[in-house]
Amino acid sequence: MTDGVNGVALGVFVLFFVAVTVMGFLAARWRRAENEHSLDEWGLGGRSFGTWVTWFLLGGDVYTAYTFVAVPAAVYAAGAAGFFAVPYTILVYPLIFTFLPRLWSVSHKHGYVTTSDFVRGRFGSKGLSLAVAVTGILATMPYIALQLVGIQAVLDVMGVGGGENTHWFVKDLPLLIAFGVLAAYTYSSGLRAPAMIAFVKDALVYLVIAVAIVYIPIKLGGFDEIFAKAGEAYEQTNPATGKPRGALVSGPTAQWTYATLALGSAMAMFMYPHSITATLSSRGREVIRRNTTVMPLYTLMLGLLALLGFMAIAAGIQVKNGQLAIPQLFETMFPDWFAGVAFAAIGIGALVPAAIMSIAAANLFTRNIYKDFIKKDATPAQETKVSKIVSLLVKVGALAFVLTMDKTVAINFQLLGGIWILQTFPALVGGLFTRWFHRWALLAGWAVGMVYGTIAAYGVASPTQKHFGGSSAEIPGIGEIGYIGLTAFVLNVAVTVVLTFVLKALKAPEGIDETSPSDYTADAGDPGVQVEMEKVTAPTH
Repeated sequence: MTDGVNGVALGVFVLFFVAVTVMGFLAARWRRAENEHSLDEWGLGGRSFGTWVTWFLLGGDVYTAYTFVAVPAAVYAAGAAGFFAVPYTILVYPLIFTFLPRLWSVSHKHGYVTTSDFVRGRFGSKGLSLAVAVTGILATMPYIALQLVGIQAVLDVMGVGGGENTHWFVKDLPLLIAFGVLAAYTYSSGLRAPAMIAFVKDALVYLVIAVAIVYIPIKLGGFDEIFAKAGEAYEQTNPATGKPRGALVSGPTAQWTYATLALGSAMAMFMYPHSITATLSSRGREVIRRNTTVMPLYTLMLGLLALLGFMAIAAGIQVKNGQLAIPQLFETMFPDWFAGVAFAAIGIGALVPAAIMSIAAANLFTRNIYKDFIKKDATPAQETKVSKIVSLLVKVGALAFVLTMDKTVAINFQLLGGIWILQTFPALVGGLFTRWFHRWALLAGWAVGMVYGTIAAYGVASPTQKHFGGSSAEIPGIGEIGYIGLTAFVLNVAVTVVLTFVLKALKAPEGIDETSPSDYTADAGDPGVQVEMEKVTAPTH
């Protein structure tokens, strides 16, 4: 890391940051509707985005600053195991092609804003809906915090904020300013702000990766040299574990971990509230179908991005915190001005998903906690106001998380969030295809999965941590090491199926299903859909 502030890189970073800030506030006037005081407008952009806007929004939503920093950092630390993100982002798109259009259709028909809205309507259970909402909020909070960690990593490498002995306020002031700007334009413009900024974010990310994958290998002597140096580094013994640091190619003993982590992550990816928020903002089910066929282009980018971990090793980057490896690689290898462009890509790559995540969490609280349990007669305008306020509180919570806790804690809670959010899969995806599962059985299965996943993750130790040291543990009955979230999911489904048989035999009340089979294939222009939407969004006096 260079001494002092990298003025050129910082100047370029600030230029881009100011530009997207202006765009964020101007987005409030983009496609402005007559009735702005509804969650459909503020929280879903009026459900009006077409193929390109949705593609950039989903890309900005799913491929975050944490992805930019953490995927190559995992490769830098452990080698081939870090590439698990590539197969899981390949698996996820055929998976979501089967159920996201159905979710869009039924949500558009009934005015659902969140996954919990759908679960409540499908199973007639506010308890199950509350469980899904709370899980979504809990899983999203550390994810937002990690976006702020990404911004902080970039600021640290640029030398902004002073050294470790600097007063905390001076050190964290740049992050506080970034947070304030993010909070302001999200409050003002809602989902339209990240949708507009996503164009800039993705353009910068693709530009930086395209340059990095050509320019850095040339400076390092080619990929043969890069892989040779990486292989030598991974063969060295890690003093903390007494084992090799990693592997250029994963061995047979890692196959179960790799496969289950990839599959479980793919299943969890679009259970996160922010992914669903971006999906429901589109204007038609065909937009979703087209997007699931072109989104794999981002996976190509992710594969190239992961290679930066090898390059950091070959370049001799030495950092205590692996999250700094790629920002430090950029500063070392790029000219100062282009390092600023790369840092801007990471910084803006944090702002877009952080905005969407805070909106998604706020919508869950407003629709499925505030309206269902606190103020049942809340008007659309009141819902919007509450959601705006909660989006600010969510960001404040994430900021406090980052400023007061060790960064590894945020990462651990994000891993735990992935285990948790996967437990909503049976209620959401299962409910999109069948009403057979009993609502009480789904709630019991969710509880078992949550408890098992949390306890199992708590018991995982690492060389640096006694608890929550990873997301993989021994699979009961098999003896192999696998992803805890997937094991918890299997237990979840088993409990749900068994209890459904029992509850149906006892003729337990199943709740009212407010949906019909035709709702799951309806499109925006179908008769009756617009009428239903007008009923949902009409102002109440």
